[in-house]
Order: sequence, then structure tokens, then C-alpha cells
Amino acid sequence: MASRKSSRGAGSSPSPGSKRETKHGGSKNGKKEGLSGSSFFTWFMVIALLGVWTSVAVVWFELVDYEEVLAKAKDFRYNLSEVLQGKLGIYDADGDGDFDVEDAKVLLGLKERSVPAQPASPESETIQPAEKSYVESEHKNADVELEEEIQSVLHEALHSQPDADLLADDLGAMEPEPYEAAVSYEYDMDVEKTMSDPEAPAEDMVHGNYNEDHEPKHEKQTETQDTGVEDLPEEVNEATEPDEIIEDFDIDKELSVESKHKEDDVATEPEESEMPVQAEDYSNDDLVGKSEREIEQDKTEKAKKKKKPKLLNKFDKTIKAELDAAEKLRKKGKVEEALRAFEALVNQYPQSPRARYGKAQSEDDLAEKMRSNEMLQKAINTYDEVVSLPNVPSDLIKLSLKREADRQQFLGRMRGSLVTLQKLVQLFPSDTSFKNDLGVGYLLIGDNSNAKKVYEEVLSLAPNDGFAKVHYGFILKAENKIAESIPYLKEGLESGDPGTNDGRFYFHLGDALQRMGDKDAYKWYELGYQRGHFASVWQRSLYNVKGLKAQPWWTARETGYTELVKSLEKNWKLIRDEGLAVMDKKRSLFLPEDENLREKGDWSQFTLWQQGRKNENACKSVPKTCALLERFPEATGCRRGQIKYSIMHPGTHVWPHTGPTNCRLRMHLGLVIPKEGCRIRCAQDNRTWEEGKVLIFDDSFEHEVWQDADNYRLIFIVDVWHPELTAQQRRTLPAI
Repeated sequence: MASRKSSRGAGSSPSPGSKRETKHGGSKNGKKEGLSGSSFFTWFMVIALLGVWTSVAVVWFELVDYEEVLAKAKDFRYNLSEVLQGKLGIYDADGDGDFDVEDAKVLLGLKERSVPAQPASPESETIQPAEKSYVESEHKNADVELEEEIQSVLHEALHSQPDADLLADDLGAMEPEPYEAAVSYEYDMDVEKTMSDPEAPAEDMVHGNYNEDHEPKHEKQTETQDTGVEDLPEEVNEATEPDEIIEDFDIDKELSVESKHKEDDVATEPEESEMPVQAEDYSNDDLVGKSEREIEQDKTEKAKKKKKPKLLNKFDKTIKAELDAAEKLRKKGKVEEALRAFEALVNQYPQSPRARYGKAQSEDDLAEKMRSNEMLQKAINTYDEVVSLPNVPSDLIKLSLKREADRQQFLGRMRGSLVTLQKLVQLFPSDTSFKNDLGVGYLLIGDNSNAKKVYEEVLSLAPNDGFAKVHYGFILKAENKIAESIPYLKEGLESGDPGTNDGRFYFHLGDALQRMGDKDAYKWYELGYQRGHFASVWQRSLYNVKGLKAQPWWTARETGYTELVKSLEKNWKLIRDEGLAVMDKKRSLFLPEDENLREKGDWSQFTLWQQGRKNENACKSVPKTCALLERFPEATGCRRGQIKYSIMHPGTHVWPHTGPTNCRLRMHLGLVIPKEGCRIRCAQDNRTWEEGKVLIFDDSFEHEVWQDADNYRLIFIVDVWHPELTAQQRRTLPAI
């Protein structure tokens, strides 16, 4: 090393620097000379030689550890996919929250890390077997390609970071939060009925009655109906009816079509959110089960349905500019100004249907903004006034009456809504969609007989109407005509018609098939799960809160209700003796199960609490048991459950079924249990009861019971809130 240095410096020839001075600094006699033509080439060679010798010096004296640089870059390259996905945050080394030049210096070892690196999580370190071969092959190929790509990779990473940050911000902004799913105005009062009726059916009745069996999307609404209207956006029509897609003034949001079940949305607090399990796009579901010819016919029909409706009569066309100006205010959200503008138009032109309809819309909007039922009633009255005016376009009549019926249902005026729907059918007898809506109106008041007649009429006019088929099948099943209901439910679902992709119909078709011993039941349950109606094939409740832990069987420790379980098991004989006394002296208090859940046998129940309300008369017969339970609000306050005695006699079989909600767990305390012959299945696991012991299961999962013993079985049922529900959810979730 030393000899190389001395040999380079010992030569007698002038150095390049001295040559440069002599040649370009001036002549021997001190006179300056101009730059020669070859001077540029000389400078170029000098700079090139300096670069070469600098590189040699860097390597010779090990000024930079190139192996470490390459190793770091290699590691960095393996994460290129993350770079391209905007995930450079994992390389943030200086703690400033992003990846920048300073972080790159730390990565390359040119700067010390200012913030200790967080250890990688076990999950992030684990490589699945299927991925290992891919990673290994990447390592082999990387060594060959790395030196050529290192500069481009680093350059791309550093220069793409601003976009990655923006992407991360966008993703963060798009992160979905818990929310209340779309409210069903057509069915919201069914839960209110359940809440207000002390004798409402208890276990699983929501699956046996259309009025109490709607999707969970509407439950929250019932809590606010006494105090005000939810602030909800307006409906969007999906071409359910001919000539009703509104384009003038962007009124297409006004059409509320029950037969397609596209309802308004409500914004509520996340804690109270109750929603469908999944949200998927099934916009092409109308193609399910149809031939190419039928599909082509559907397209033709839809094209017809998209024809622009006529909302203006001859007179309204003369004041269109004024109507446009008022409507523009409404669409901009200036509801009060819009209402004043339309009121002025109505005063000036009292015979203008469009002005009055605009006034009704503005009142409707203001009712939502104010959460005022009084204002909503004004809107309902104004919608009705539109129809009474002369020369009203038929499309405007349809819009007004449909919205009037919808708002009446929202306020729980089911019979008033029925009258409005009847008027629609009378005015437009050939429009089967209005008949479909009328059928729903009858179902909402529990008049299945008239609803059945309506759907029979629809099917006589339109034999392939899927909406009519699923509802007709629903009614047949409620009449226990199981075999007859199956083809209607099946064909209706296969039609893909608007309003048929509803969890209830998948539920009831599967249930009907199960009762007929047809294994295709689980095919439909699977399809219902895929379309977001069920949490799983086994967990098929319809009134659900998203994100709750779901498993068929629970232990006391898992529930957190260990004190309740201990108290029940400690006092089981007291509970048993009071129940037996009622059986002996007041047998009439045990009411037969009337939910159509039994294939055969005798099953009765004696209810102490229901929907969080104590049955005072019942508790007088079992005072010690009720006093014992008063200490446990998770049970007595569970407004989605019951507390009751349940007696089942030999020869009883309970069909596979599911409870209505995932918001509760069910405890069974064994009181009188035959030695053999009694068992319960939840999902795919069978259990048996023991006297003095508590079984806990989630009855939103499919369960089934057999009683083949030689004596009766008596148990005590206690429903409790799901332990993961918040205190606010327990206070605000509607009762079932």
C-alpha cells in the first residue's frame, strides 16, 4: 500500500496540474494565450480521470460499505409491492409519520435511527407455506437484478411518496364506520307494535308474521316516532313502475316504491347501529334464473320504464321558470326558502299541481330537518291536495299518492296508508306494482286474507311477477301450507325482480324445505348468506348488530355473567319448586307455544319477563324467583328476550329454527330433566340438560330440540344481552 503511494508521487515528470498551468495559465514569457481547440478535450479527460481515481479511493480505503448498501436495498426491493400500495409508513425511521429522504438515509445506514424501531408483530412475520416458495425464488432472482435496479427503486420510492400519502389519506377518509342501515318506512311500525303489546309473541315470532318479520333496517326508527322524524334522504326510484323515473327538477329521488324495497337512510350514532351483515352489489340479480329471451324482454321493459314522466300540465308549463327557481332552492338544501317560494306560487296559482307538489316536498324535507311529525302531517295533507286539483298529470298523481302512503306508514298510520294505496289501485287498475304495494299494506295490518286475494289477482294478470310470488308464498307458509309455499318462494327469488332479494324470503324458503326434508334448504341459506342477509349459513337472525362475537355455545366465563349463573345454579330448587307449584295449581298460566315451531308434541311456556317488562301478575305466583332475578339487569332489562319456564312433554320435536336477533344469549337452567331422551342441537353440536346446571347458547344460530323421554322436561329460560353490546345500545335498541 505504501509502495503504491511512493511510486505515484516520486516521478520527475510535471504533474497534470503544472501542465495545466503552463498550457492554459499563460506562456513562458508571461503573455496570456487564448484557449486552444484541444483544451475542452483535455478538461474532459482530467475530470474523467479524477472520477476514476475517486472511485478507486472509495473502494480501496473502504469509505462506503457497498455490501451493506446492497443488502439494505435488497430488503427494500422485496417490499416494493408495499411501496406501490402506499405503505411506506413502515419505513418511517425518524418518527415524523412519513417516509422521506431522511428515512432513506437511515435505511442505507448513512444516518442513525432517531426513533427505536417497533418490533414487527407476529402476524407480519409469519410466512404461510404457500408463500415461502415464492419468497425464496424472489431472493434468488434478486441478487442478479438488484444492482441494476437499486437506483430506480429508491428514486421511485422517494418520488412516489406524496401520492402514497394522499392515497393513505383517501383510504382513511373512506374507512367505513358503523352506521344504521337503511330504514324501511314500509315496515317500521311493526316493531313498535311488538314493543307496545305486552302479550306480543315471544320466542322467534318475528319469523312467523310479516308485520314483525321485516329486515333489521327499520328497527331504530320506532324510537323516534313519538318525538320527531328522522333526517333521511329521499328515495331513489329504480324503474319499478312505467313512466315514473323523474328527471324534471331532479325529482327522481322522490319516488318511493314499496315493491322494490329501496328505502331511506338514517344517520345515527355508531353505538346504536344495527345493520345488515354484509353490503354487496347485486345489481344484476334480475338476471338470475332467466332465459336470454326473458332477459331481452326485461331490457326492453326497462327501457320503456325510463321514459321521462310528465309532471307539468299546460298551465304549469307557462310558469316553469318560476317552478324551476323554487325547486332549485329545495335541491340546494335551502328548505325554508324553498317552502316560502312554493307557498307563494300556490297562493298566486292555486290551481297549479306542480307548485303544490313542490310545497309538499318542501314540507316533507323540513319535517326531516326539524324531526317534526307535525310538519310531516302537513306534508301528507298537501300531497293529498295535489290529487284533488284539476288537470293533474297522471305521473304526478302517482308520485303524490305513493309518497303520501309512504309517509303515513312512517307515522304508523297503517290504515290511512291502506286507503291511499286503495285509491292508487282504483285510479290505475292495470298497474300491478300498485296492487303489490296494496298487498303489503294489508300484510302490515295483519290482514293476510285480503293480501292473499290481492296477490292472486296480480298473478292472474302477471303470472311471472316475482314480487307477488314471494309474498304469496310467504302467506301460504304462514297458513302452514308448507309444500304449496315452496314453488312460489323459489320462483319469486329466482326471478330476481325488485323487492325479492330479501332475507325473509330466503329464510322462509329454507325453513319450508327443511320441514319437507329437502336438503336444498341449505343451498338457499348459503345463497342468503352470500347476498348479505345472514351472518352465516347457521346464524340466520335478521335483527342484528354488526361485529358482535358469534359462536353457538358459550361458557359462563365467556359471557361475563358468572354471578347470574352462580345464582341460578345455587337456587335452582327454589326456582323449580315455584314452577311446579304453578303447574299444579295454575296450569292455565302455561300457554302453548304458538309460533308454529313444533313438528309434533306438547310444549308450553310461563313468561315472567318479556321485552324487558315484568309481568307483575305472573310474578305473584313465583315471588321468590322474581325477587332473585331483580338483581340482574342484564336479564330483566333485556328488551330482546324473555325470562320464562318452559315445559315440554314426551313425543315433542321442535323444528330447526333461529331466534330473531344476535343481540341476546339464552340460558337454560335444568329443573326437571329425564335421565335420557332429551337433547338440543345448536348449529352442529348436540347437548343435554342437567338438573341444577346452566346451558348457554346463542339462539340466533339454528337450533333444534327432541323430547323422546318418558316424562316431561322442565327448564327455566333466561335471556341476557349479548355481553359486547354497549350500555347505550342496551338502552336504545328497539324491543323484540
